[in-house]
Amino acid sequence: MKIALTTSSFATYSKEPLNLLSEAGIEYIMNPHGRKLAPTETVEVLQGCQGVVAGTEELSAAVLAQLPELKVLSRCGVGMDSVDIPYCEANGITVLNTPFGPTQAVAELTLGLILDLMRNVTQMDRELRSGTWKKRMGWQLSGKKVGVIGFGRIGQAVADVLRPMGCEIAYADPYPSCKDTLCLPLNELMAWADIVTLHCSKPSEACALVGREQIQAMRPGSWIVNCGRGGLVDESALYEALASGHLSGAAVDCFNDEPYTGPLSELENVVLTPHIGSYAREGRIQMEIDAVQNLIGALK
Repeated sequence: MKIALTTSSFATYSKEPLNLLSEAGIEYIMNPHGRKLAPTETVEVLQGCQGVVAGTEELSAAVLAQLPELKVLSRCGVGMDSVDIPYCEANGITVLNTPFGPTQAVAELTLGLILDLMRNVTQMDRELRSGTWKKRMGWQLSGKKVGVIGFGRIGQAVADVLRPMGCEIAYADPYPSCKDTLCLPLNELMAWADIVTLHCSKPSEACALVGREQIQAMRPGSWIVNCGRGGLVDESALYEALASGHLSGAAVDCFNDEPYTGPLSELENVVLTPHIGSYAREGRIQMEIDAVQNLIGALK
């Protein structure tokens, strides 16, 4: 039995996931490119494989149709936006993910990015390195209203790390789950919050969840953070709002197209990170172990 590990990196910080595969008698091949695979590369790497521990590469019907031996798709992560779930269901491919591993890592990154934005840390770092000694006045996080879009495991973990900082929390979610936290319709949440942070799935490929209308509804001088999914926020509308000063700042970890090379990188009031929400060692190791255990269990 052969499987592929297609994440851009795997078992870098612990060999336990590979040991689990070897103990189960499963042959594995690694991503040979060390980056997100293009569709043609995914097909090439997965030829003859019965299973895959997948990253964020495209696993569309067009890709999967060229992999008739594939039986189990185990995502090393939470999001399934890159996987054609209906095709998998129709063709007997078991699809699994690892919802627990990245929760705390994403919550802590979100907190760090918010603090960075509020105190202009990255902006002043850039200036100081270029020879400019300029003290920029920031804002305290305490007392701010934070709107969380998507209140699943990660959204609730974000709320948990923000409450001790003195933040008031509300959320928007089509399936309200927490009676002790204020739940608002999306557009009302955008207008209510000083800071908006996204931790949800993208509803469709057709449009962004947070578009020009929602961004314009935000308070002048507010902030937005996307550690959820690429495509959740209309990047053109976000650029306009940041360039005009309607928004004080934004932090973006997930993009429509990755690697990102777009115009947001031209702005000083934006913090950009290369989709690293789960990239904390402890969380990453646990995600890889969970993904491998899911795969082994399903193959058996």
